[in-house]
Amino acid sequence: MGEKHYYEQKEHTISYLIPYFQKHIPSFKANNILEIGCAEAGFLSVLHQSGIKAKGVEIEAQRVETANNKNPNIKIYIGDITDEGIVDQIGDTFDLIVMRDTIEHIHDRMAAFSNISKLLKKNGYLYITFPPKYSGFSGHQQNGKSILRFVPYLHFLPDFIIRFLGKIFKEKNILIERVILNYKDGLSIRAFENYYSKFNLIPVVKELYIFRPIYKIRFKVSPIKVPNIPLVREFIAFGCEYLLQVKD
Repeated sequence: MGEKHYYEQKEHTISYLIPYFQKHIPSFKANNILEIGCAEAGFLSVLHQSGIKAKGVEIEAQRVETANNKNPNIKIYIGDITDEGIVDQIGDTFDLIVMRDTIEHIHDRMAAFSNISKLLKKNGYLYITFPPKYSGFSGHQQNGKSILRFVPYLHFLPDFIIRFLGKIFKEKNILIERVILNYKDGLSIRAFENYYSKFNLIPVVKELYIFRPIYKIRFKVSPIKVPNIPLVREFIAFGCEYLLQVKD
């Protein structure tokens, strides 16, 4: 699975992320970049091959092992962005910090944003994507093997019903428990905007999607945006994409 994720990350970086950053960030190739939750480091691999300075942070040692095997010359720290010592451990500041589909899994978001603000340079950028808590697949049930992977809003059901359905359709228990946990830990769009506003960050670009850009690789469907309508957006946007910048 790690190999699959690695090559998916690389393809998405080449086809979407690099053009996106070149469009919205001046002198992008001269940026010093950090990816938080870099997983197998497919994104960092493309940056490194392009001569762009980049480092990563990943909490799962097994994913770091895969990343190091693929790209031994990329510096990747095993650590938690909420830890007090992570800023000193990294020992650098960055023009751009990238955090894709990670913030929704972090419990102490105030600590995460506090550390991110210390790692960002003056006028630096923060790129974040995440599925909103109340969206159709924020439970990540799409990672299952049974028909349940096609059921939107499954996580809205009571826990005992989700567990019962998991047994009926022979899903792995770990998948079912993650669906329940992902919903409980989820992050709404409104809550996210409250967090970043406390840390002197303002949106440069904000997009909401039913079909996210990564879906073009995973499911062969083109991105479809949705309007930014309060409350409604929480349920119909399956993915959010924000490029934030530190206020001058």
